[in-house]
Amino acid sequence: MDTVKIGIVGCGNISAAYLRTVAAFPVLEAVAVSDMFLDRAQARAEEYGVPRACTMEELLADPEIQIVVNLTTPQAHTPVNLAALEAGKHVYTEKPLAVAREDGARVIAMAEEKGLRVGCAPGTFLGGGLQTCRKLIDDGVIGQPVAASAFMMSHGHESWHPDPAYYYKLGAGPMFDMGPYYLTALTTLLGPVARIAGMAGIQIGERTITSQPKYGEKIVVETPDHVTGVLEFASGAIGTIITTFATWPSTLPRIEIYGTEGTLGVPDPNTLGGPVTLCKAGTREWQEIELTHGHFDRVNMWGIGVVDMAYAILGDRPHRATGRQAFHVLDLMNGFLETSAQSAYYTPASSMERPAPLPTDLPEDALD
Repeated sequence: MDTVKIGIVGCGNISAAYLRTVAAFPVLEAVAVSDMFLDRAQARAEEYGVPRACTMEELLADPEIQIVVNLTTPQAHTPVNLAALEAGKHVYTEKPLAVAREDGARVIAMAEEKGLRVGCAPGTFLGGGLQTCRKLIDDGVIGQPVAASAFMMSHGHESWHPDPAYYYKLGAGPMFDMGPYYLTALTTLLGPVARIAGMAGIQIGERTITSQPKYGEKIVVETPDHVTGVLEFASGAIGTIITTFATWPSTLPRIEIYGTEGTLGVPDPNTLGGPVTLCKAGTREWQEIELTHGHFDRVNMWGIGVVDMAYAILGDRPHRATGRQAFHVLDLMNGFLETSAQSAYYTPASSMERPAPLPTDLPEDALD
C-alpha cells in the first residue's frame, strides 16, 4: 500500500507512543526523528528502527517527509508548527494547538495560505469508545441531547511525575493539560460551543514534590489549579466542566451526556476504549454497551490522529483531528480563565464542524 512519510520533532516520553502507532499502521513510515538533545533522538531512533536522527532543520529540509509530528512542549508548539508549514509540510501537533489564541490563529492562517493541513491531538475521539458514543447519539438512542457534564478530578502531578513543576506554570494547569481531552470529546459529540463562563483559582498555592528525583522540592503554583466552566452549545445543550489538580479522588463520572430519552455514560477521553454505559428514560438500570467500533488499543494506537491524516492525504478527503477543532478548544480554554477574571460571559470567536464519524467495519490496522 502507499505510505505517508513522517518526521517527529521532540523525542520525550510521548514519542514512544507515536512510534508504536507507526509500527501498528502500515500507512505510516517514520523516516527521521529530532530533538534539541541529539543523543535522545539517536536513542529513540535506535529503539524503534527509525533510519535517521537529526536536527529539526535537517528534518524540515527532507523532501520525503510529508507530515511533521510536533511533540515538543506547549510553549514550543507555535514556532515548530510555523517552521514546518514554512517548509511545506503538513503538521500534526500534540495538544494544545498553542498557548495563546493569537498563536493558534497564526498557525491556522499559514496552513490555509499554503494549502497545508494542521491536525492536533487528542485523537482519542477516534477510538472505539467515543466513536460508539457518537453513533449512539447520532442514531437518536438518547433522544435530543439537552445537557452534559465533564469532570477531571485529580490532586496533580507532584506525587508521581519525575519533574512536575511544569504542570503548575502558565500555559499548563488542569485546563490546558487535560481540558483538551474533555473539550474535544464534548465538541465531537455535541458540536461547537456558542457561549461560556468560567470560575478559576489557585486553591493550593504551594506544592511539595514527593516523587523522585526531586523529592522535597517546593513548587509555587502560577496558574489556576481548579477551573469550573459552563458551556452553552450551539445546539442548545448546556454543559458543565471541572478540571482540577486541587481535589483528592472523586466518584464523579468522567463525562455524561443527558438526552430526552436517556443518559449516556462516556468513557475516560484520555483512553481509546470503554466502558460505554446507557440508562434509558423511565428506568434506573445502567447497561454496558458493546463497542460498535474497534481501534481501542491505547498502547499501540495513541497516534491514531496522525494515521487518519495520512489516509486523508492519500484519499484527498478531510482529516478528522482538525486544527479548526483544536483552535476552538484553545479559544474555550482561554475563555474560561478570562471570564473568571472579568466576571463575564464569553462568546467564542471560533467555530468548527463535527468531525466525520468512522465506519464501523474497519480493520484494526486501517482507517479507510
